[in-house]
Amino acid sequence: MGRVLLIIAAVVAALMLLGPLVGFAFTLLKWALVIGAVVFGGMLLSNWLKRT
Repeated sequence: MGRVLLIIAAVVAALMLLGPLVGFAFTLLKWALVIGAVVFGGMLLSNWLKRT
């Protein structure tokens, strides 16, 4: 019985730690996509301005 409670407690603790980590990973991914889109737009604008 004690082993089962220990396993349940470990799973609950892992899920509590996993939530913020997943949120942080998605935040990093979001900012990477935003920065990539800005850089890509800047490159397109730079190429467009060189042609004209």
